[in-house]
Amino acid sequence: MEAVGRAPGDESVPGRCAYQGAPGAFSHEACVDLRPWDEPVAYDSFEDAIAALKAGEVGCALIPVENTTIGRVEPAASLVESAGLTVVSEVWRPIRLALMAAPGARLADIKTAESHPAALGQCTGTLTSLGIEPVQAFDTAGAARAVAEAADPTRAAVAPARAAEVYELSILRNDLQDSADNRTRFVLLSA
Repeated sequence: MEAVGRAPGDESVPGRCAYQGAPGAFSHEACVDLRPWDEPVAYDSFEDAIAALKAGEVGCALIPVENTTIGRVEPAASLVESAGLTVVSEVWRPIRLALMAAPGARLADIKTAESHPAALGQCTGTLTSLGIEPVQAFDTAGAARAVAEAADPTRAAVAPARAAEVYELSILRNDLQDSADNRTRFVLLSA
């Protein structure tokens, strides 16, 4: 994997890197994999992550802005454009979606799959073919956490496989995304 390294004027290393979502989200993975020297700091929304950077609570923010399947990741892309922050670097990362549920759940019993709208948009065809109703949540890993807490064998989450480890869920199906070339562009922002 390609690291998003220091650029001239990047004073955020070592430091803290903001991302949107819960631990185990794709943005969390990106922070851990691409900025291993930084502490990843979770925020509930893209607005909160960008505000934290502007306020100096973190030295940088890693935000997804575009996906090969759904196009612009909103509201993140618009927020980045209007934030007045510096894009230090960018990287495209493969996105592999997994369907996960409480231990013991079976694929045949799943009625709903919860996730961030962008992730649901990347697997619409597959969910439809499985007869699973998509349910929007604020975050991929947040959906995994909610499914784990509910322990309902009819509920699943669409999230990175790492989220299944974090929230002790069983993966019912890997590569749920409709496109084998599903990638997301992340931008690294500094103040």
